[in-house]
Amino acid sequence: MKFYNRTLELEELNRIQKLSFEENSRLTVVTGRRRIGKTSLITKALKNQITVYLFVSRKSEGILCKNFAATIESSLGEKIAGELNDFNSIFLYLMQLGTRKSFNLVIDEFQEFYKVNPSIYSDMQNIWDAYRKQSHVNLIVCGSIYSLMHKIFFDKEEPLFGRADNIIKLSTFSIEVLKQIMQDYSPKYHNDDLLALYAFTGGVPKYVELFCDNHALTKDQMIEFMIRDNSPFIEEGSFLLIEEFGKNFGIYFSVLSAISSGFNTQSQIEQLIGVSSVGGYLIKLTEDYNLIHKQRPVMAKPNSLTVRYTIEDNFLRFWFKYIDKNRSIIELKNYVGLREIIKEDYATYSGLILEKYFIQKLAATHKYREIGSWWTSKSEQNEIDIVAIELKGKKALVAEVKRQKKNFKPQLLAEKVQHLANKTLPHYSIETTCYTLDDM
Repeated sequence: MKFYNRTLELEELNRIQKLSFEENSRLTVVTGRRRIGKTSLITKALKNQITVYLFVSRKSEGILCKNFAATIESSLGEKIAGELNDFNSIFLYLMQLGTRKSFNLVIDEFQEFYKVNPSIYSDMQNIWDAYRKQSHVNLIVCGSIYSLMHKIFFDKEEPLFGRADNIIKLSTFSIEVLKQIMQDYSPKYHNDDLLALYAFTGGVPKYVELFCDNHALTKDQMIEFMIRDNSPFIEEGSFLLIEEFGKNFGIYFSVLSAISSGFNTQSQIEQLIGVSSVGGYLIKLTEDYNLIHKQRPVMAKPNSLTVRYTIEDNFLRFWFKYIDKNRSIIELKNYVGLREIIKEDYATYSGLILEKYFIQKLAATHKYREIGSWWTSKSEQNEIDIVAIELKGKKALVAEVKRQKKNFKPQLLAEKVQHLANKTLPHYSIETTCYTLDDM
């Protein structure tokens, strides 16, 4: 698949490099979930330029640094005198070299130094502080374990806290980019295929690339490609999260599985998984791991106790609901059966994803200051899929989302809107509509 999007990020990386070479060294951190395209972005930005690329694998420090030394010599055309057996010596050599030579230095899987030698971070801090103002090194670091990368640069107790000059957080592809990809690789696509691509990948570039490169761009082709023997998607959720969560991954997995199945309040989750209090886990999933979102009704007060939890990542939402939940079926290699389960449930499941699609589409217009769902207490059965509050004036858009227009009941929406107006939006001018697959 060709390279898409990232125009702003490329411009930013080019700007930072210019400053590094013309003024003094800069440190840039590129973050984002695994498979989001961090390495591809950096490679694209630094193509055909003098770059030292160091990949941190779980080897002994001595072996790792021997490999690094060979990479440095071949990348920079410099012969290293003597042996550099620790990263402190490697980094010192590079920063000293940067006082007479400009180059890019990329350190990938930066968080793996925790496994190699945690003192490397404090060594780097001392060397960086000593040489950054007199050298011309464009240092870029990235890593795939979000929580550790966040800790390294945002925890006040960590030596590299406050040392990053720039932090670039990569997001998933927007729906407009997904549309462009579908037009390029499957020009006759149906909107349900576009919705499936959004539902299964959430716009994560690597997953989109897998579908494109394997010519699986209809809804059924995507399901067939994901749910089969040796599929890269089957173990992907585990690869993504077990290292993030560590030894307590079982409870985290149970919480995420519960949310993916529609148990989205704290009490519902606790009752389902049999844990007396999951509050701490929910906080960590929200704040430390950036995996779930605490959702309140539109216009609710920030401290409102009316809270639902949702999994932000579309792929993980799908993976927990259909793959992790059906491990016994996968162990039997009954992929045919699992595909049937997904296909039978698809209309219901994708209807919920369609709501998220239109919320993202509305957000991209930059016309609104708040967009989300609205609901009241369980007994009142009042829930509206989308309420969008305009930036200026007292105007709101209220939308019901249905896969097909024939399922829309205008009178029912009108009753809900009246309740919304009375309870939350008095004196607002409210426009109502229904969004369907045809409006994508």
